[in-house]
Amino acid sequence: MRTKYCGDIDIQDEGQEVSIAGWVHRRRDHGGVIFVDLRDREGLVQVVFNPENKDIFSEAERIRSEYVLAVKGKVRSRPDGTKNPNMKTGEIEVVATALDTLNDSLTPPFHHDENTNEEIRLKYRYLDLRRDNMQFNLRLRHKVTQALRIFLDENGFIDTETPMLTRATPEGARDYIVPSRTHQGKFFALPQSPQIFKQLLMMSGFDRYYQIVRCFRDEDLRADRQPEFTQLDIEMSFVDQDSVMSKMEALMRFVFKKVMDIALPDEFPRMSYAEAMHRFGSDKPDLRIPMELIDISDLMTNVEFKVFSGPAQDKEGRVAALKIPQGSKLSRKEIDDYTKFVGRYGAKGLAYIKAEDISKKKEGLQSPILKFLPDAVVDELIQKLSIENGDIVFFGADKSNIVNDSLGALRVKIGEDFGFIEEGWKPLWIVDFPMFEQDKNSNRWTSLHHPFTAPSIDSVKELEKNPGTVLSKAYDMVLNGSEIGGGSIRIHNKAMQAAVFKLLDISDEEAQEKFGFLLHALEYGCPPHGGIAFGLDRMIMLMSGAESIRDVIAFPKTQSASCPLTDAPGEVSPEQLKETGIRLRPVITETK
Repeated sequence: MRTKYCGDIDIQDEGQEVSIAGWVHRRRDHGGVIFVDLRDREGLVQVVFNPENKDIFSEAERIRSEYVLAVKGKVRSRPDGTKNPNMKTGEIEVVATALDTLNDSLTPPFHHDENTNEEIRLKYRYLDLRRDNMQFNLRLRHKVTQALRIFLDENGFIDTETPMLTRATPEGARDYIVPSRTHQGKFFALPQSPQIFKQLLMMSGFDRYYQIVRCFRDEDLRADRQPEFTQLDIEMSFVDQDSVMSKMEALMRFVFKKVMDIALPDEFPRMSYAEAMHRFGSDKPDLRIPMELIDISDLMTNVEFKVFSGPAQDKEGRVAALKIPQGSKLSRKEIDDYTKFVGRYGAKGLAYIKAEDISKKKEGLQSPILKFLPDAVVDELIQKLSIENGDIVFFGADKSNIVNDSLGALRVKIGEDFGFIEEGWKPLWIVDFPMFEQDKNSNRWTSLHHPFTAPSIDSVKELEKNPGTVLSKAYDMVLNGSEIGGGSIRIHNKAMQAAVFKLLDISDEEAQEKFGFLLHALEYGCPPHGGIAFGLDRMIMLMSGAESIRDVIAFPKTQSASCPLTDAPGEVSPEQLKETGIRLRPVITETK
């Protein structure tokens, strides 16, 4: 049906007859000559229909946008003055000698160039996917997965599938559950990750495993989350933390060079979790933003201003400053907007100081809080923060987590608003995570990563004695402010795994019920092992410059976890419910 893709025709084809096929991108009638931009996956080419060929011309008169055509014609150079340097095929055009309308089209609900409502785009996803940016994103996705496979295959990794129907395990999010027809009253769960199965593969002697796999989590959605998402899942035997991280750096360097011709650093910098939170208020800092949080608790311990001295004296509190170079131009309204912004993260306010003339010291500053601060403290503040004329300093004072969350988010927003974000790619490893964190309400310990992460110590007694101070052998790969991968060295000793379950308040009975097969496998010669999982959707979102992972997934869900294209989720028939032994409760609607 075709001899060339539309976008592949160039001046070298001049004088040749070609057969092409695709969709009508645009149709223009210029005084008796009809021009059609015909589109396929490789791009556009201009097709000319002359009135001398009456049958073809008559058919061309009726075609409209998104009609599907097959065209034969001769390639010629465009006349002088009509060449389009902004178009890949802008030097040539195809003069039609035959036309076959393969299919008509209704008038599309939106045009390729329109910035259309996402709900409409997802409802007509098959039309949305015809757009250039969506074609680019999905082809980029293909190139990335192809490059990943090449590297992993060349480095001895074995692609192995794991079950989609498994049992529910506590991994931090709600499971999607699937009723069993043959075991009524029992349910499968869709995997949040292949975590346990890839550990079992290491116990089975496969040594190096990978899988590009779908995972499922029933959690609240946002721009970089979907209920079903894709991971590059990796596990290795007889490794330590450094060897896993080194190999994964090599993987990322290979992919970025092969797909985008970008050279990532020969060695990725490493930063402890504690340092990242202290300097950036985030465990996934964007190093392209040249601003940091500066702790000033030591300066505020004895001031009369209780808003600052209270958190400064609290062992769980923090007072920190964020200096914005040349930010004093901000208006009162803009400061109020930033105050509302940090309020989303629990901050009760946003104190500030504007620097107008540093040579005058306190007299050269402007702020409602200056009257509460002694001159000596202000002088130390100017020196510690290196404040210059035209700067503004924002302050956070509260519990450490609130200060970190609010100022960390403000740092990113101001970086975007002020154009401070530098060009390029800044990868980073975050290491030395706490093994556990404690719920303030229940005092229960929870895993910062997952319950199979190995602690940095080998003593079960020490773990049980000081769980709040123990670090884990976990590591996250961060790229330009997004966590693209996370992993750890795993527990390969049954006694340590049992101790971790106990600290997490997972009883022996529950552990046996949910993980008995894993605990049993640990007794049959389990090797040291560890791995990582990369969020493939998130990684490609960054590489493509898309604003949401929905733009790099062919058929995504909305933020309400629904599919406008297929109207999923939907109801099922009473017969299907009966087969699985499920009876629905009637929906009770409130009446006023």
